[in-house]
Amino acid sequence: MIVYNTLGRKREEFKTLEKGKVKMYVCGVTLYDECHLGHGRAYIVFDVIRRYLEWEGYEVLYVQNFTDIDDKIINRAKEEAKSEKEIPEKAREIVERYKESYFRDMDALNIKRADIYPSATEFIPEIIVAVEKLLKKGVAYSGNGDIYFSVDKFPSYGKLSGRKKEELMPGARVEPEEKKKDPLDFALWKSAKPYEPCWDSPWGKGRPGWHIECSVMSLKCLGETLDIHGGGEDLIFPHHENEIAQSESLTGKKFVNYWLHNGFVTVRGEKMSKSLKNFFLLRELLNQYPPQAIRFLILSTHYRNPLDFDLAHLETALRGWKRIEECILKSEEILGGGKTGKLEETKYIQEFRDVMREDFHTPQALRVIFDLVSELNRYLSRGEKSPEAFSLFNDLKTLLEVLGFALPEKLTLPPHLEKLIREREEARKRKDYQTADRIREQLLREGILLQDTPRGTVWRKK
Repeated sequence: MIVYNTLGRKREEFKTLEKGKVKMYVCGVTLYDECHLGHGRAYIVFDVIRRYLEWEGYEVLYVQNFTDIDDKIINRAKEEAKSEKEIPEKAREIVERYKESYFRDMDALNIKRADIYPSATEFIPEIIVAVEKLLKKGVAYSGNGDIYFSVDKFPSYGKLSGRKKEELMPGARVEPEEKKKDPLDFALWKSAKPYEPCWDSPWGKGRPGWHIECSVMSLKCLGETLDIHGGGEDLIFPHHENEIAQSESLTGKKFVNYWLHNGFVTVRGEKMSKSLKNFFLLRELLNQYPPQAIRFLILSTHYRNPLDFDLAHLETALRGWKRIEECILKSEEILGGGKTGKLEETKYIQEFRDVMREDFHTPQALRVIFDLVSELNRYLSRGEKSPEAFSLFNDLKTLLEVLGFALPEKLTLPPHLEKLIREREEARKRKDYQTADRIREQLLREGILLQDTPRGTVWRKK
């Protein structure tokens, strides 16, 4: 299996630290707002990578954190709190609100739950110990009550982004109250400001910096060296660069063997972001489109490439999913849902494996699925219940499950609605189109759409 490793910017053969096991950490959300399509892309991508590795027989330990203390959370709390004293409680309330919102959206997208969801505030004692170690090693220093990591003390800083220190300097910022020795130095611990959430530490009350949170959570949950660390392309610098510096300074060992990053979601060529107000909330899209269409859209582009989004692309994805869905429902109707036993290494299974082993090439995997659907439809059009048809149907379900698609189920209607459909069919036979149209409108109000076909009337939920 070949993966593209951001560290070194090259394709590499995938070899795990421990045979048959994968330790995988993916940066999670900061709990201050609703998730947008960019979040959806990241977590669908790493959901598929995890599912595929598990299908290949790996035992995957998947950890995804929550950032539950951060400037963005505090700023939102300040906006919502009625008084300064309410800020800490309001921050906790915001965290719980958006954690619930996160799970609602990700569950709808059929994203498997992580094995562990650590939150930064659960690891404050461990974070303090880590900062103390970095101070003792001389790679961190105190400035104006804050603790900073000294980038100069980590000679290979910049190795993930592939940029030298002088190239990174123009983007570095120094806030007026900061006492940094170098603009690239970053906060490990921030001293408390009035009415903000804080914890006791050897340096006084304060809270952890963003980067140290992820280092400590990953080290505690997965060990000193990880097989895979994932996240969006925007996290390469400074977040993941800083994670490497502080983690390898703590342990003296390589932090991560394979860094995987998904590309940006763009809108008309511009990166989708809240600051540009060109983002699409997942909740709004899920209210308009089935989650399988969103997953289909995201997997139609290779995970490392930019995904330029507009609703027309989502409509195209919906049509693609509908073709697959109709094939599954027709197969259920003609062949039934039972599997024929242990899956053999069929042509389509092997083709799927070949393309997914090339850096998880999901667009090519979807092409394999459509080839399979085309062949299966030829059997279905003849109503053929041959072993070949059963094998194709089983392959189709297997490959869709590996890509994380929730398979459609044959839906049933309440008896009173089935009766209305029969009455309408009888009215059409009598050429009583006025009654037939009236029943169609009645069913539409019940959320049932009808389509008259040569094989009879079919229905689907609105």
